[in-house]
Amino acid sequence: MSRDVQITFDAHDPAALSTFWRDALGYVHPGPPGVDLPEGADPLAAWDEFLARLGVPEDQRNTRSAVEDPDRRGPRLFFQQVPEDKIAKNHVHLDIRAAPGLQGEARMTALEAECDRLVALGAKRVQRYEAEPLSPGHIVMTDPEGNEFCLD
Repeated sequence: MSRDVQITFDAHDPAALSTFWRDALGYVHPGPPGVDLPEGADPLAAWDEFLARLGVPEDQRNTRSAVEDPDRRGPRLFFQQVPEDKIAKNHVHLDIRAAPGLQGEARMTALEAECDRLVALGAKRVQRYEAEPLSPGHIVMTDPEGNEFCLD
């Protein structure tokens, strides 16, 4: 039997980092439990109102956030606030499959376009790797809090 997977990120600003990954992956912020959000409503604002009604102090309302695949194919991403900085390279990272099935120059052109889009969202480009016999080429990046990921 297979299991669902949730990927958890430690973060200084869970709302901001979840918003980056929402936009990077085409995910959505889920609304609070039992709250029916009208079309176009801001789920993060709904969470703030929900937590205020529960009596959660304002300085504790950005301690967690999450994003989900609207098609329910990909894993849920959860963001939890931590006080410490990231100090080492990730031993696990996400690959964004931005050029599946493409090879050569068409692949690298697609990866570069996605890189530009993600940089505009707050990511940083680290290094481009050209095609090799065992790798078709990829770009290493970091999200706004320095977590490594690859465009593949």
